[in-house]
Amino acid sequence: METKNTRLTKNHLELNARMVTFSGWNMPVQYSEGIIAEHNHTRNKVSIFDICHMGELRITGDGAADAMELIFPRSVTSQKVGTCRYNFLLTDTGTVLDDLIIYRMDNDDFLVVVNAGTKDGDILRLRELLPEHIKMSDDSDSTAKIDLQGPKSGETLVNMGFTKEELPGYYKWINTKIAGESVLLSRTGYTGEIGFELYCNAEHAEKIWNYLLEQPNVKPAGLGARDTLRLEMGYPLYGHEMNTETTPIEAGFGGMLKLDNNRQFPGCKQLRNGAPTKQLLGIITEGRRAAREGAEITIDEKHAGIVTSGAFSPSLGVAIAMGSFDPSLSLSPGKKVKLSVGRSTINGTITAMPFYEKGSVRISI
Repeated sequence: METKNTRLTKNHLELNARMVTFSGWNMPVQYSEGIIAEHNHTRNKVSIFDICHMGELRITGDGAADAMELIFPRSVTSQKVGTCRYNFLLTDTGTVLDDLIIYRMDNDDFLVVVNAGTKDGDILRLRELLPEHIKMSDDSDSTAKIDLQGPKSGETLVNMGFTKEELPGYYKWINTKIAGESVLLSRTGYTGEIGFELYCNAEHAEKIWNYLLEQPNVKPAGLGARDTLRLEMGYPLYGHEMNTETTPIEAGFGGMLKLDNNRQFPGCKQLRNGAPTKQLLGIITEGRRAAREGAEITIDEKHAGIVTSGAFSPSLGVAIAMGSFDPSLSLSPGKKVKLSVGRSTINGTITAMPFYEKGSVRISI
């Protein structure tokens, strides 16, 4: 398949970004200062990320809310207009086809933001589950998405003319204008810091990107920093901690699903009655060398699990990882493990997540 470019590819090249293929898209993995510098800048100030590769689906029609209530494991009808909610699209056996965010635009009008690599499969699954009279459109090509993330992101928007009072609260959104163009602005993100996600007409992406870069303290950051930021927070990534062989419970979201309320959705019986076959846990190592996805984890020289994500943590100064373990081991923080790295092993310790506990994500602006 031909690699796609976002509306901002030219801008990234002008900023000397190193580009990589990600989910079929040509994306910036880092800029000239490097991943660690971009990571630290996001933790301390504010960065912008090109997330235009994500998919945007619009679901509308009389009874859309009730129809979606029967599809997603987290309630849709209880969402208020002006809010967004993290959710999952599941197989009939309760495993994860995609993790996504649902925006309630109106009573029967929803924006569903999905991962780039799963979008086509998501559309097929949703069309299978939605009643025929419910409309679904793929607005991805006409929509651009730019993330503004970091403890100074609220301050940046205030400097641009917003008041603190009009900025959306955590997991809420507003329709507004930036650089004179219409934008859906939500207080969401994937870094663990105060953050906002901006959705706009794709034709205005470059104008808004350049306007944001003109603001004090704002620098661009790539996929490399986005990954280390989310890993420090213990945020699962689809294709790593979640997939069609993993349930939301096995990815650590059991408490979020509220399975005791008897809601009906695909896979609900399996999630309520089946025993998890894996457990997601955090690992912190003794040095900077990281174990990567697929690395074996052993305890007392016996297989205990595999690494799902691993990287050097710029905020902590050591390597960290998330791993999928055999739940029968009943592991808890403090347990020593070994991680396979090439022909050698490195020592690690099971630890509670998030690894990084100073994130500003829920702080009032």
